[in-house]
Amino acid sequence: MITFIVALVLLVVGFLTYGVLVEKIFGIEPERKTPALTKTDGVDFVPMAPWRIFLVQFLNIAGLGPIFGAIMGIFYGPAAFLWIVFGTIFAGGVHDYLSGMLSIRKGGVSLPDIVGDELGNKVKMFMRVLSLVLLILLTTTFLSGPATLLQGLCPLSTFHFQLSTIPIAWVLIIFGYYALATVLPVDKLIGRFYPIFGAILLFMGVGIMIVMLGWHSSEMPEVMDGLQNRQTNGLPLFPMMFVSIACGAISGFHGTQSPIMARCVTNERQGRWIFYGAMVAEGILALIWAAAAGTFFADPETGLYGIDGLQAYAAQHPGENIAALVIDKVSRSWLGTVGGILAIIGVIAAPITSGDTALRSARLIVADFLKWDQRPIPKRLIIALPLFLCVFGMVFVDFNIVWRYFAWTNQTLAVFTLWAGTVWLYKNSKYKYGWLIAAIPAAFMTVVCISYILIAPEGFHLHLW
Repeated sequence: MITFIVALVLLVVGFLTYGVLVEKIFGIEPERKTPALTKTDGVDFVPMAPWRIFLVQFLNIAGLGPIFGAIMGIFYGPAAFLWIVFGTIFAGGVHDYLSGMLSIRKGGVSLPDIVGDELGNKVKMFMRVLSLVLLILLTTTFLSGPATLLQGLCPLSTFHFQLSTIPIAWVLIIFGYYALATVLPVDKLIGRFYPIFGAILLFMGVGIMIVMLGWHSSEMPEVMDGLQNRQTNGLPLFPMMFVSIACGAISGFHGTQSPIMARCVTNERQGRWIFYGAMVAEGILALIWAAAAGTFFADPETGLYGIDGLQAYAAQHPGENIAALVIDKVSRSWLGTVGGILAIIGVIAAPITSGDTALRSARLIVADFLKWDQRPIPKRLIIALPLFLCVFGMVFVDFNIVWRYFAWTNQTLAVFTLWAGTVWLYKNSKYKYGWLIAAIPAAFMTVVCISYILIAPEGFHLHLW
């Protein structure tokens, strides 16, 4: 309990102190008109209320990441708590704030243009390809995951492909929604309904936290138990845990989402609350689920507690989506029938709403490259249809393979965003060493990503030494 409370306090204090420092180093200009006001088009550039933008941004970046990633990360032990806290404050918050604010400063451009302006045209082209690959992989995972959860709640027709069973009916239903949300103006579906789903996701997290602190505090993992690797699959804590816990600490995907909301912000003062604040809220959600997964599986009969109990539970379900199973068990047991249903709806809604904004971001990246006005619906459809086909085709690839490649691509994208932020701060910040707030996490994540692809089973599979 002590570790959880201290971590929670640190996240809030980090927002109130380091977040202010980041804002100061960036140098906001409240009197400067934002793209939402100068480029209003009724489709993508639409002024919105700050509270609404915050909830949409939070829901956009949340998805499966801070929940699934945190659950998989706690398998490595209490060290996961440290990465969630310090990653969120010093890496993820900085990354999200810079990607959002630089988009505002550059007229609402997408991530490849932000990075390319600072690192060169060749990097810009590379980022366009990398971003589109990431967004297609992410949409695929955020299509398959919710479809599987919905199939468990309400079974519909399935499709057997090779060794996989695909809930094809739910896939098609979610896919149809993705098509609408990708093409319609941002304020029709996203701006209107996403704040509701964001509130449900927050309710779920708060409910789990209250039950955990009130009735299971003595069973919670503690940093004092040791920071050694508790993973039983032979994979090292570094760099594997730093890629497994992505959205709960730092995620390159967030950099593709921030420009969507940057086109709706009406004053630069809102940036810290929307971009840095949504990242901290996501860090808190990841902290809650990491603690819940490490707390729930206490079994006095076997003498297994905390993370050991979680490891034993996972061993009983080989080949299954263990994170989804944990969410279902914890939600139903701790929140009851009604609370469990609301919690599961939140977990389903989060990835669905991240998947459609991922496709929307992909459309905007292509549109920026082609310099196509997105007000005519036919031009939106011409760009969106090939993206839809790519995602639908990827549904038939093994989910675990797609997720692993998404995780690494995701963190690699964050590396380029942080280095671009470093260059911009070096050239524009009035503080001589202000660029270090981006350079230090950029260097660390560079090491993480290179190390991961060298030793990972899906990479070069080199020996750790």
